[in-house]
Amino acid sequence: MERTPVSSSNIAAIGYDPDSGVLEVEFTNGAVYSYSGVPLGEYEGLMSSDSKGKYLHANIKGRYPYSKL
Repeated sequence: MERTPVSSSNIAAIGYDPDSGVLEVEFTNGAVYSYSGVPLGEYEGLMSSDSKGKYLHANIKGRYPYSKL
């Protein structure tokens, strides 16, 4: 999946597949996590958020199943 670089202190890039609802988050430490079942609106909210890390923590972590890639 292609990831888009973002401006964030701890997130390097974010990718999303609208067909499968899979969100990939690449952190600045090199770790990549894949979240499944994420709606398009949640991805759009993350990408437009002033703080990607805060949005991820408040709206995605703990709500959607994930795996470390």
